[in-house]
Amino acid sequence: MVNFISKWKSGGATCPPRATMSDIVSAWIGGAVAIAIVAYGSILVHAPLVIGSFGASCVLLFGFPDSPFSQPRNVIGGHFLASMIGLLFLYFVGSEWWSMALAAASGIAIMQFTRTVHPPAGSNPVIVMLTVPSWQFLITPTLVGAVLLVIVALFLNNLRKGRSYPKYWY
Repeated sequence: MVNFISKWKSGGATCPPRATMSDIVSAWIGGAVAIAIVAYGSILVHAPLVIGSFGASCVLLFGFPDSPFSQPRNVIGGHFLASMIGLLFLYFVGSEWWSMALAAASGIAIMQFTRTVHPPAGSNPVIVMLTVPSWQFLITPTLVGAVLLVIVALFLNNLRKGRSYPKYWY
């Protein structure tokens, strides 16, 4: 037991360096513009296009655009698959504490299996279980919103000199 608890100590590593001011400003602008576009798009099309996990997606898309978790395949695929898993559990198993846990775990597993891991999407099955949406949730807000976030990231991330986004599509 003592050996297990000793693993909780840090490995001696220090905090990573602070982001540069230009990276911080770029991430701030990217997050603000992306959420504004998706939220305003909801008004224009009279359909929800925003879910809470999109805020966390913006952290990755604009704060860490080189991360594998930030690539279009991961953002769009991860959100879509995790929401689909949530909906499958909701409609075929029901919304219970244990089905929420299994849906979240299954979302993680399917993202790992398909190489589309996007950590913010891990909350989508929980969001589904808490809000009990229709199957339309898979298209709006999930798919359309995730695609819009990636489109904004394509434009804004590539405005910066020395930055190229995405690193890969497939």
